[in-house]
Amino acid sequence: MGQPATFTDIIPVNSLFGKLRTCAPESWQRYVCHDFVKQLGNGTLPEAAFKHYLIQDYLFLIQFSRAYALAVYKAEDLHAMRAFSGTVHAILDMEMSLHLDFCKGWGLSEADIVAHPEARACVAYTRYVLDRGHQGDVVDLQVALMPCMVGYAEIANRLMASSDTRLEGNPYRAWIEMYASEEFQDVAKAEIELLEHTVATRGGHRRLEGLVETFTMASRLEADFWQMGLDLAK
Repeated sequence: MGQPATFTDIIPVNSLFGKLRTCAPESWQRYVCHDFVKQLGNGTLPEAAFKHYLIQDYLFLIQFSRAYALAVYKAEDLHAMRAFSGTVHAILDMEMSLHLDFCKGWGLSEADIVAHPEARACVAYTRYVLDRGHQGDVVDLQVALMPCMVGYAEIANRLMASSDTRLEGNPYRAWIEMYASEEFQDVAKAEIELLEHTVATRGGHRRLEGLVETFTMASRLEADFWQMGLDLAK
């Protein structure tokens, strides 16, 4: 493996997402290069930390399906409505099922997962996203959502390209390869393109300062989600 990928093949520099990522370098790097991610890549992440993350990530998906349902309501044309509706379907009917299948390999059933309360990091992040969606327009909501979908694609992209990543014998290899897959990378690219579609009528590029604040906070809350797992393992 070579040097970490720049991810520029997915992120057009002049896109709104490209500008947001450039304007929030510290928060973004803290998220995509978090110690949780590094330990996941080299296989040293404590199992307890990963299992706690898996539980909270499932509870997180429940709230994110609601956020994308809100995006359907907020959308202003059929193209965007259909795209957001497709994401709701993908989360509820596919991703959550795949997540449960993955969890079974770690000895976690759906009953085990839903019996857990949401961690504060999960509540803080998901409710922030929903709040931005209720208070703002569809672009505000999308920007708050972007670090999750696109961030995971970049993280996996970086891990697959990093010389520090160990795949052979790594218990987290399946997680890395799932998000590094061409299918998921295409999903991330579609999210970036959909944001460009919606900002065309909402002047998103002219609202950059306020949107950067939203993007920065969402990225910080993503990093806190990783930290939640590490704190549990201490």
